[in-house]
Amino acid sequence: MSEDHFSFADMLVDEPEPPYNIRHRCFYFSKQLIIFIKQSKTEKLYFTLYNQLLRSGTSIGANVIEGRAGSSKKDWINYYLIALKSSNETKYWLCLLRDTLEERKEEINY
Repeated sequence: MSEDHFSFADMLVDEPEPPYNIRHRCFYFSKQLIIFIKQSKTEKLYFTLYNQLLRSGTSIGANVIEGRAGSSKKDWINYYLIALKSSNETKYWLCLLRDTLEERKEEINY
């Protein structure tokens, strides 16, 4: 996959086989999110949106990893629920950017 252009729908193309392990999927999503934000050359107005997107998007995997190390099943479930909340927040930021940045609209597919 070229780093010049990608869509989130194609985020697993650079791997020989798609990872089915949730921890790997979260890692590859975070990696593509970082590349997407790094390539962004937009107005200062969007800095906060990209910052929020980066924080929520990368915290998904962090919470999945932390939940796996939890001390109980309840602890594990709580971390996965936090990861789900972060993924919903990430979708919100992506939709907001998609609908306000005409030049990036085609890149942001969810």
